[in-house]
Amino acid sequence: MWLLFALIGVPLIEITLFIQVGGAIGLWPTLLVVIVTAFLGTYLVRSQGRSTMANLQSSFSDLNDPTEPLAHGAMILFAGALLLTPGFFTDAVGFALMVPQFRTAAFNYLRKRVNVQSFSMGGGMGANMGGQRRPQNDPNVIDGEFEEVKEPHDGPSLPSDGTKH
Repeated sequence: MWLLFALIGVPLIEITLFIQVGGAIGLWPTLLVVIVTAFLGTYLVRSQGRSTMANLQSSFSDLNDPTEPLAHGAMILFAGALLLTPGFFTDAVGFALMVPQFRTAAFNYLRKRVNVQSFSMGGGMGANMGGQRRPQNDPNVIDGEFEEVKEPHDGPSLPSDGTKH
């Protein structure tokens, strides 16, 4: 239902706003505003995107939850798409998403509405047979890595059946 509203409602809003703004300020100023918002949006997406990428990298290096920087990055990407789309309504929503406080409020609202069932970090399936995971807190298990070392032997090589050549 929401997708139908977006596909029909947003273009109708944009057409209405183009007619109203174009009638008030004229054709060329209206087109100039659309072009300027696209360039301004591109600049803002680049600068805020760099900042968000730095926050994401620091959250990974500090082993913090990367959910919020990832959400901010997604909202900045969506804002960039809206700002490049010609229109006043999409520009208003895009510029709103470029404000960090608005993104934080939107993230907190979505966080309250989304229920995460499970989350885990670390390796995939356990090293034991059958693909079953071992308990993570088992005190009798020591995780490690190994490499098989083949020692050279001095004698002549024998075929697998044990006979000499």
